[in-house]
Amino acid sequence: MKFVFASYVYTKEFNQPLPWLKRISMYGGILEGLSIKNTVISIEQIDYEGYFFFNGVYYHFKRFSKASHYFPFYLHQFVKKLQPDVVVIQGLHFPLQVILLRLMLGKKVKIIAQHHAEIPFTGIKKKLQQIADRCIHAYLFASKPMGLDWVTKGNLACPEKIHEVMEVSSLFYPDKKAEAKQQTKVSGNPIFLWVGRLNANKDPLNVVRAFLKFTVTNPAARLYMIYHTDELIVDIKALICQNNAQSPIILIGKVAHAELQHWYNSADFFISGSHYEGSGTAVCEAMSCGCIPIVTDIFPFRMITDNGSCGILYEAGNEAALLSALEHTKLLDVNEKQQRSLAHFKSNLSFEAIAGKIQEVAISLYK
Repeated sequence: MKFVFASYVYTKEFNQPLPWLKRISMYGGILEGLSIKNTVISIEQIDYEGYFFFNGVYYHFKRFSKASHYFPFYLHQFVKKLQPDVVVIQGLHFPLQVILLRLMLGKKVKIIAQHHAEIPFTGIKKKLQQIADRCIHAYLFASKPMGLDWVTKGNLACPEKIHEVMEVSSLFYPDKKAEAKQQTKVSGNPIFLWVGRLNANKDPLNVVRAFLKFTVTNPAARLYMIYHTDELIVDIKALICQNNAQSPIILIGKVAHAELQHWYNSADFFISGSHYEGSGTAVCEAMSCGCIPIVTDIFPFRMITDNGSCGILYEAGNEAALLSALEHTKLLDVNEKQQRSLAHFKSNLSFEAIAGKIQEVAISLYK
């Protein structure tokens, strides 16, 4: 089967193939897994024009005019020339473009749309999504209930088109904890880790408040916070300063993505406070290293944690619920939870597992 992956987003900051492929490696690994049994072509729009074969995937780099973002005739013409069986479009916020793609391809080629944290349109754009829905054969959502919410709101018509497939995976792997700690220089027992923006949606303030209360009776516990945006850093520091003793929360800030391999393997638990996510990249990465997730009870995290069997779910924004979850960690069989996380990651969240699910969806469209 021949797959063509395409997007309507142009990223001008990149002008060479390899840096771009490194940038999308958490997604590219899925294409590589799919290429084992199929022909996989990916059309990339950066400030570079050319062809590049990498790890089994045929990458075509294209530069189109700004006007072609809305009326992508040349992109669609190129897709048609590739003679695909299945076209996978990234994102659900391009209904007009998808309608034009269907007109270009005709009825035989199957179109799959991959959800990437978008929320349903309203107004006239909702009408366009409803029309585009008639052109799309299947949707990939990190969590099926997220997709069903689009059906409930009327943007999509058919629940049977919704398939639960994670959008990215992890490049990381389990390593020896002692060696990882030598790299990160962490201390404490147990060690908790935060990786994410410090914004209101991620809700670090709730996490900090609950963790400070937890350490009143668990003084050896430590929380290390890694972040690449710091919107709420002033408020977080103010909360930490209220703690008279040595702070159990260590603000690390930015680290290179590759270094997260050591951090995930240093930690016992991973904490998230998100109110909304399209999937949950950091949680997925943590689990790939055997780090036990303590995350909010939202649709994608239910899927990623197998409804909490790999960790602990708590109500978003609820300080008491998070404190209870932290206290519950003392009762866990940590080794058993770690092994369960690793097993669930391999069978549902790994590159190979995701590629297998996409292929199953594609095959089902031709039955």
